[in-house]
Amino acid sequence: MGCDAGIKARDSKVEKVENNENQIKQEKKNMSSTMVLRRMPEFKMGAYDAKSGHYTTVSSEDYKGKWTVVCFYPADFTFVCPTEIAAMNAKYDEFQELGVEILPISTDTKFSHKRFVETEPILAGLKLTIGADVNKTVAESFGVLIEEEGVALRGRFLFNPDGICVAQEVQADSVGRNVNEFLRQVRAWQHATKTGEVCPAGWRPGKKTLPVNTDVEKMTGRVGDYITIEEILS
Repeated sequence: MGCDAGIKARDSKVEKVENNENQIKQEKKNMSSTMVLRRMPEFKMGAYDAKSGHYTTVSSEDYKGKWTVVCFYPADFTFVCPTEIAAMNAKYDEFQELGVEILPISTDTKFSHKRFVETEPILAGLKLTIGADVNKTVAESFGVLIEEEGVALRGRFLFNPDGICVAQEVQADSVGRNVNEFLRQVRAWQHATKTGEVCPAGWRPGKKTLPVNTDVEKMTGRVGDYITIEEILS
């Protein structure tokens, strides 16, 4: 797949097997390798809406036709997790200006989420709705479930309005993710989607893009004639 190709969903590949049960297991194995270029798995679960203070239900249907970030975290009442949620919340208005919906998820109950938000000082003023994946099926379908512990890895997935995952970041639990870098990626993906251009490393609005949609022949093998490493790192 070249850099100038459009974004198309990638179907899971399932090897031929003897029975249906093995086929399901094989498909789960393939799906968990990466979510990129796959469609958002279907889900429905209870949730806590911190903005209203009420319990609610969220489903994949709620995010159809929208830029969406699904962000798993290991557990309520931990240490790195509230800092990540608070950071996403601090940038909530910027995400909304970009038309991006945010759904944090852990395997805790919606009741735990409520208590967590109410007692953790750094989550004061939280505007997000937090999904409660108590059956752990959502984390499993996204490929981030640690089965022996019953919790999710730090998995963050960006879906375009067609419901296709264009970016993912999965980490172990000791290091938090950078919301500013994620916002940069969102802006880059939206620009690339709108213009058909591609964005070099570290691209930010106002910086030079690579117009492979119009100059692909000219640029092939000659990217260094068009953009310098100094421009990339500036």
